[in-house]
Amino acid sequence: MDVHFWKGKKVLVTGHTGFKGSWLSLILQQLEADVTGVSLPPETTPNLFEASNCEDGMVSIYQDLRDAQKVTALFQEHQPEIVFHLAAQALVRRSYDCPVETYETNVMGTLHVLEAIRNTNSVRAAVIVTSDKCYENLEQLQGYVETDAMGGYDPYSSSKGCVELLTSSYRNSYFPSANYNTHKTAIATARAGNVIGGGDWSEDRLVPDVLGAFAKNETVHLRSPSAIRPWQHVLEPLVGYLCLANRLHVDGDEFAEPWNFGPDACDAKPVDWVVKNLADLWGDGAGWGVDGENHVHEAHYLKLDCAKAKTRLDWIPRWALLEALERIVQWHKKFDSGEDAKQLCLLQIQEYLELVGQCYSEK
Repeated sequence: MDVHFWKGKKVLVTGHTGFKGSWLSLILQQLEADVTGVSLPPETTPNLFEASNCEDGMVSIYQDLRDAQKVTALFQEHQPEIVFHLAAQALVRRSYDCPVETYETNVMGTLHVLEAIRNTNSVRAAVIVTSDKCYENLEQLQGYVETDAMGGYDPYSSSKGCVELLTSSYRNSYFPSANYNTHKTAIATARAGNVIGGGDWSEDRLVPDVLGAFAKNETVHLRSPSAIRPWQHVLEPLVGYLCLANRLHVDGDEFAEPWNFGPDACDAKPVDWVVKNLADLWGDGAGWGVDGENHVHEAHYLKLDCAKAKTRLDWIPRWALLEALERIVQWHKKFDSGEDAKQLCLLQIQEYLELVGQCYSEK
């Protein structure tokens, strides 16, 4: 990863007030990029965006991506070179209750971003972030590769499959490889697993729910203890997105395609394994049990095959799952004791980037 590439680059991040968007914005600020964020206001209190004072060091705009004219006007005003589209309704269970909002936000919001890119000549590279849940999940043992079929049982998952098809259509129709020297815009999609990290207070997510209960000395009740997910620290896919955007900007259409960013196979673990280790790391008698109620359908087994990113982008996961859990517990215990959220994030970012730099220098 060329950390010097980002200095002074004009970058637009949608969804910058969310958990992943806040971490990405902080990384870009650390790399001295010129960052503009567009998003709805943070949904929870507390939230990482406000706790880390992320707004200090970037241009922050509250704007609904479902308003096509305002999205295009925003792109025209700020003239970004690189776009990271993370804004989404990102909760499976909420998508059952609010399917129209989910499709409007995820599909139409992405359509408006792609249209804004099409009408803004400054954009050289764009990474459209979807999800590992975009695949037609057959509950198979082997990981899904980028050429596997799109699907989606629930509204959220199918909306992400729709975004993949939409982006592919725009890439073929308006940014084809054959005409790259004319349009000079390269667009890729990125599919990541279940991201976890310090500062996540999102609703209806495993790690925030677990740590929140532990902090209150409450027992955690798990919906699907045997469900297996590709867990990874949030910095893992974000650095993958940065590597991908870098290559799109430099090498263009050669990298304008879908990419998986997930953990090594050994870190696809069941929910109860994650919670047991979080409880051990937290200490203080943290406990958990199983919720016996019936719940809406969620996938039980999901893994990604990331061989393409490892081979062609030279990207690999750096922090094993247990180390990621250790860093998350450490982050929250230090935050609860009064340490500054932004400094906690920047320290982990610096440690991660130094590890990436060391690994590259050894090659």
